[in-house]
Amino acid sequence: MRAYERLLHYVSFDTASDETSPSCPSTEKQLVLARELVKEMNGLGLENVRLDKNGYVYGTIPATIPDYRGPILGLIAHMDVSDAVPTADIKPRIVEHYDGGDIVLNEALGVVLSPKEFPELTAKKGCALMVTDGTTLLGADDKAGIAEILTLAEELMADPTILHGPVQVAFTPDEEIGRGADLFDVAGFGADFAYTLDGGAYGEVEYENFNAAGMRVRVSGKNIHPGSAKGKMKNALRIAMEFEMLLPAAQKPEYTEGYEGFIHLNGMSGSEESAEMQYILRDHDAAKLEEKKAVCLAAAEYLNKKYGEGTVCAEIRDSYRNMLEQIRPHFHLIDNAFEAIRRTGVEPRAVAIRGGTDGARLSFMGLPCPNLGTGGGNFHGKLEYCCIDEMDLSVKCLHHLVALYSK
Repeated sequence: MRAYERLLHYVSFDTASDETSPSCPSTEKQLVLARELVKEMNGLGLENVRLDKNGYVYGTIPATIPDYRGPILGLIAHMDVSDAVPTADIKPRIVEHYDGGDIVLNEALGVVLSPKEFPELTAKKGCALMVTDGTTLLGADDKAGIAEILTLAEELMADPTILHGPVQVAFTPDEEIGRGADLFDVAGFGADFAYTLDGGAYGEVEYENFNAAGMRVRVSGKNIHPGSAKGKMKNALRIAMEFEMLLPAAQKPEYTEGYEGFIHLNGMSGSEESAEMQYILRDHDAAKLEEKKAVCLAAAEYLNKKYGEGTVCAEIRDSYRNMLEQIRPHFHLIDNAFEAIRRTGVEPRAVAIRGGTDGARLSFMGLPCPNLGTGGGNFHGKLEYCCIDEMDLSVKCLHHLVALYSK
């Protein structure tokens, strides 16, 4: 079975996670796919297949090299999808031979996937693409990764003449809400290092991500009837807006790219009496992230001097760090990923993640874990697609990686 055929099956499962839920997994429907994957893995003959109480799926592709004593490789993907757009009743469609032009996903709704908006599509000309009907996401993030890992597993299990060491496999819940690594059993997983298959275009290798922090800003005002408010009212909403205006405009995410970090307002609520704002702060350079924190704290200090001590309280908490510092001592992971990709006839390219990844968290938990592209694009939206040809290349790349780590 080819990887895209598995993906067609997996996207029929609604596995959206829910950041408001305290449970793990955050939604019961993720367990439906988890149980299906356990059944499939057992059917392929993987060993030590298990679904733990937190919704994590583990298994082992057994070694074909007798008395293997080399490094043990792990492969990881996540089961959940973002709930940013509808996630149920997905109707995937295959464009057999993409001609490089517009793809009408939904004529009635006027939903079009166009290279004018997404120029990276021009590189897919001549390929087969899997797309949506323009009303839901596709779910290639990250079911394409699951499909590629289990296609590799099927091919290795079917041919014992392919000599290799054991390959550990894991599928995680709740990655989209930042909890995918929270309860990952690193010791029980049993790998020396791993790759997540959770990236975009095939050939991309990601081993740098943002250093991240979250900031909560609380503003205490004083509400007075507006008819008699002169010289008395302290409007928390206006002070909150003033705080936002004090932050550097050029560091908003809509003005940044590449290695440029940002300060992003992603929530605001309140009244004249009190207001609250939520921010995320990001930068690949840890020192520059500290500078962003200092700018925010200085803005709060300025407003407290202007309106009175205690008016603005800015609380900053670190979220995750750049995996590069953990990958650097194990740079064979990057060298081998580049070599494996080249063996498929594609020139690899390093891409800095403008976000976070389970691999970053896992790298700081003792499992160095860069990220590989799966062939997908436009994740988390109705214009999501996956390149079937690149999925096939990804499986071939995994074969080469297994071989490189089985010498």
